[in-house]
Amino acid sequence: MTTLHDRTVRGFASDNYSGIHPEVLLAIADANGGHQIAYGEDDYTARLQQVIVDRFGEGAEAFPVFNGTGANVTGLQSMLPRWGAVVTAGTAHINVDEQGAPERIGGMKLLTVPTDDGKLTPELIDLQAWGWGDEHRAQPLAVSLTQSTELGTLYTPDELRAICDHAHSLGMHVHMDGARLANAAAALDVPLRAFTRDVGVDVISLGGTKNGAMGAEAVVVLNPDAAAGLIYLRKMNMQLASKMRFVSAQLVALWEGDLWLRNARHANAMAQRLRGGVEAGLSDGSIRGVGFAQPTQSNGVFATLPDGVADRLRTAFRFYDWDAARSEVRWMCSFDTTEADIDAFLAAIARETAGA
Repeated sequence: MTTLHDRTVRGFASDNYSGIHPEVLLAIADANGGHQIAYGEDDYTARLQQVIVDRFGEGAEAFPVFNGTGANVTGLQSMLPRWGAVVTAGTAHINVDEQGAPERIGGMKLLTVPTDDGKLTPELIDLQAWGWGDEHRAQPLAVSLTQSTELGTLYTPDELRAICDHAHSLGMHVHMDGARLANAAAALDVPLRAFTRDVGVDVISLGGTKNGAMGAEAVVVLNPDAAAGLIYLRKMNMQLASKMRFVSAQLVALWEGDLWLRNARHANAMAQRLRGGVEAGLSDGSIRGVGFAQPTQSNGVFATLPDGVADRLRTAFRFYDWDAARSEVRWMCSFDTTEADIDAFLAAIARETAGA
């Protein structure tokens, strides 16, 4: 087939815009040929289970799915009875970017709390963690965190331990949306289990697509007592792949060695290069009027721009408004973002803000 897109076009809208990492693409090709048992009884899914144990410890179990929304909805559904509710940040992906799927498909109530940096605390959780036994109120039985958060910020292991301890003391389980879990691990420079299983997280939505996969995520159960029925829920939620070997092969390629970490470190480094370049431009006057809305702790830069600058920049580099009322934008870096991409974008920012 003739290539239909311009391969020279680059952008900073989302790490979902990137292609497939060549090692992942090769893994898909290597998994091809011959017949393998469908619906997860294949050699690649079996290997994935061992990879997950190696990363998260004995007893951890992975349920591959197609996408992050599917992982979040299915994982949370397995943690709750029909009357259960989830306490989460108002900025969480499950609240603002999943088209009501947790409520409409998962049948759960989301109890949101405001947070300036995308992070929950025990005190913020308590704003919604109440009313047990009240038949008129959805019962808060799970907490959902995002690591790294939708605002590009990070929880430290100590912060996560405090949240998990508090939630467990209230009889609640803890879910982690880990669409960018690799970026968090790379930034924190600690093993994956150091801020997941070891601090008390019960279930993870493990990301792959944003870090170089074609389309592969997994629900990872760290505490079997916190989740039930995933083999049924995955099918009910249309997340059971018939040719699962090709989903699992992608996750094995990412997580078996250090590809996940290499990709995440690179994406994070490109975000730091972008922020550092803007800061340098502000210092020497070549860039004007740009501010920052959040610390840059993973692979996203949240900035504020002078009026009109965002639209002019978007004629060459696509990115999204985050809060148009505040002229706040989000710039995301990917495993395939290059230094040349960053430098070209910095030059465009300098050019478009010259008169600001």
